[in-house]
Amino acid sequence: MPDVVVEYDMSRHTFSTIQQEEVRCVSADIGLSATDYVKNFVSPINVENIEEGLKDFSDLYCCERKDVISHDGVRIPLTIIYSKTLWQKGKCPGLLHGYGAYGEVLDMSWCSNRLSLLNCGWVVAFADVRGGGGVNSLWHTSGRGANKQNSIHDFASCGKYLVHEGYVRADQLCSIGHSAGCLLVGAAINVYPGLFHAAIMKVPFLDICNTLLDPNMPLSLLDHEEFGDPRILPQFESIMSYAPYNNIREGGCHPSTLVSASFLDSRVGVWEAAKWVAKVREVGCSHCSHSVILRTNMSAGHFGEGGHYGHLEELAFDYAFLMKVTGAFSM
Repeated sequence: MPDVVVEYDMSRHTFSTIQQEEVRCVSADIGLSATDYVKNFVSPINVENIEEGLKDFSDLYCCERKDVISHDGVRIPLTIIYSKTLWQKGKCPGLLHGYGAYGEVLDMSWCSNRLSLLNCGWVVAFADVRGGGGVNSLWHTSGRGANKQNSIHDFASCGKYLVHEGYVRADQLCSIGHSAGCLLVGAAINVYPGLFHAAIMKVPFLDICNTLLDPNMPLSLLDHEEFGDPRILPQFESIMSYAPYNNIREGGCHPSTLVSASFLDSRVGVWEAAKWVAKVREVGCSHCSHSVILRTNMSAGHFGEGGHYGHLEELAFDYAFLMKVTGAFSM
């Protein structure tokens, strides 16, 4: 939810809102209350009891935290966001985010851009898989090196949970990853065929073995600590067991996939995305390969196009892709 500053009365055990972040199109400067916003832009359903103003923004959207049991019994935190007025059990499309590398905490901070999906009935979820910052000091080590496959199974378990519990329609579950997060998405597509209907992979780390063998890549030494050193046989075998590029299934069906690369990326070579797309089209199902798209930005680096509007244009392209391949323009 949007950032909020609250005052807590310790004697009465009550909260009061002091200040809340304004959200464009739902703010007082354009004369719309939360109720008016729902009536005009979202849905006329169940708006009678929605109180006016941003202080009641949570009446429009629901944010839930669930613990998902992974393949080895470990509980994986899953955060789920959806519109209270539009969500229908078992009928909504969903987008699952994941990263799970370098001990970095998955960014689940408020982003008003996601309203574009939520207001079309989408469910947005975040899987805090092992390998990331996680819930304790062992969360990173239990998803790195020889334990990397835990991250992949965690991510798939969260996707299955969304479907089995009715948060997302079975044939409309999508996934998205950035950089090393694409290793997670790409590997899950190989290991769990049919789970995801579509995927977005941005500046993807997919040809992991060849990259780790290249001493000229700026992150090779760091990546040896994170994923392993392929010059050491046991670590090579571990990497090859899940490497997305090396485990593309011959003749297998792949979900509709948008692969975005940056020509000036100094962290992940632009060739990784190109090689993965070329191989999927060569060895994968001939019908499915038509829906695997490579989009290359010739002037951007690892973090994409600079500037606010460049970022929004890229995001709009991603959302348009998801809505086109799922047919879920609105609920």
